[in-house]
Amino acid sequence: MYFEDRVDAGRRLAQSLRERGYTGEGTLVLALPRGGVPVAFEVATALDAPLDVWVVRKVGVPGYEELGLGAVAEGGVAFVNRRLTDEMGVTEVDLQRLIRQKTDEVKARVARFRQGAGAPRIEGQRVILVDDGIATGGTVRAALQALRMLRPSSIILAVPVAASQTLDELAPLADDVVCVLSTPSLYAIGQWYADFRQVPDEVVATLLARARLTLGHDRHAPPGGTAHT
Repeated sequence: MYFEDRVDAGRRLAQSLRERGYTGEGTLVLALPRGGVPVAFEVATALDAPLDVWVVRKVGVPGYEELGLGAVAEGGVAFVNRRLTDEMGVTEVDLQRLIRQKTDEVKARVARFRQGAGAPRIEGQRVILVDDGIATGGTVRAALQALRMLRPSSIILAVPVAASQTLDELAPLADDVVCVLSTPSLYAIGQWYADFRQVPDEVVATLLARARLTLGHDRHAPPGGTAHT
């Protein structure tokens, strides 16, 4: 095992970000829930930056949901692996039905995690997008594509562990990539953690609420600006 748990991973990732010169000034830390939130909380705390979530849901093959066809991200962006869709015989009608279903799930999770708080301002911000690890990268790709449409000043993809080939594929979608450990032999993210238990929704909501209180930065657009959902 390489990391004790997501807290340990977040602290080590934060150190890597500081070594690259990243600070909280003009920075927004966004976590991919649920597993990315404890990691991102440590990053946001270390950098003294506001924390929020960017919700993405994987689109699975019917009957084999763990096999990802793509993902739907907050902001309405869908990424689809067309090669896999063809190989698995998923029709366009079924694909669009799955995308609509996942879009509804994204909206429900946004409401659950933010608990009535407004969406963060993305435009003009340096966004650090954090997850607990990247294997195939479908959900991260959808998140990066959605965020880019909202015109941040830059996007930094930051993860404790990732498959090196996937990082190479995602790198063109970000302005920088910070990864504590990249490996060509990543079969499961959990194999690099001593404790990789599932993160409950309640923990996500609690960490976000703590961040709003302790990292008291303005999360909304200034007067005349635009807050995106």
